[in-house]
Amino acid sequence: MMSFVSLLLVGIMFPAIQAKQFTKCELSQVLNDMDGFGGIALPEWICTVFHTSGYDTQTIVSNNGSTEYGLFQINNKFWCRDNQILQSRNICDISCDKFLDNDLTDDMICAKKILDKEGIDYC
Repeated sequence: MMSFVSLLLVGIMFPAIQAKQFTKCELSQVLNDMDGFGGIALPEWICTVFHTSGYDTQTIVSNNGSTEYGLFQINNKFWCRDNQILQSRNICDISCDKFLDNDLTDDMICAKKILDKEGIDYC
């Protein structure tokens, strides 16, 4: 009984992350501000997101000792912080779990920062 009450309290205090499985049309509307950024047209952004995450904001992929998060598969070794890599450079100054929700504002800001610093070949 005590564990049920504890679990209930945790559920109330920390609501589930609001994730989203976007459609291509929904994502086109949300990512409209990315059109032309870094010379990349919106259809290319949509295609890249499809192939990296399948339009699913909760996509997490382990990759050679690091982890990539969200639609843009942003890496915890350089761009965001989590509890796996404590020495992350955290260039985007954000917690990696922020890339797993349905608010893409911070995802797009970090993706633009990555593109500015590393260029299209990094994506």
